[in-house]
Amino acid sequence: MRLFTAVTLGDALTAETGRGIERLRALAPDAKWVRSEGVHLTLLFLGDVDEGRLPELRDALEPVGLYHAPFVLSVAGGGTFGSPSHPRVLWADVRGDTAALKALQADVARALEPLGFTSEHAEYTAHLTLARARPPRGDPALAACARELQGAAWGEGRVDRLVLFESTRGHYVPRLEVPLVVSGEGGESGARE
Repeated sequence: MRLFTAVTLGDALTAETGRGIERLRALAPDAKWVRSEGVHLTLLFLGDVDEGRLPELRDALEPVGLYHAPFVLSVAGGGTFGSPSHPRVLWADVRGDTAALKALQADVARALEPLGFTSEHAEYTAHLTLARARPPRGDPALAACARELQGAAWGEGRVDRLVLFESTRGHYVPRLEVPLVVSGEGGESGARE
């Protein structure tokens, strides 16, 4: 199974992101666009994992939810990765309580490290991948999409759970959902012993 941990953005923001993707798709029809129903923010990519390890992943991830309160993120603006004239990736900017998102990501990484899973990046940077260029050299049409994103604002969404997804042929299947349960404003976050 190809697994990753992520958060979703709530139904309203996911729907608005889907509408935004459809508008942008017309500008870069050859790009590989994410499916609107699969919009998520990856926290940690685990890669190929034997299905027999699901219980130990559950045991490592469930306690993380106990130390994080739900939080609100928004999506507005965006940019590209790769050459400015031939970008490889189009992304939307994630705003709002990104400190809570980073704390959750750090706790997920700490919880999974003893199981042999490590982060690919030294520092987590939240962004919502919208499309990838099909040619390895990039797609100039994605630069036009990035210009359109400059004034875009797609709203807010409540993050209330951590999800372990399985990626299968472009679809994301939840294998585990961990509610974020600390109640009240300013809930505690951070790894616990």
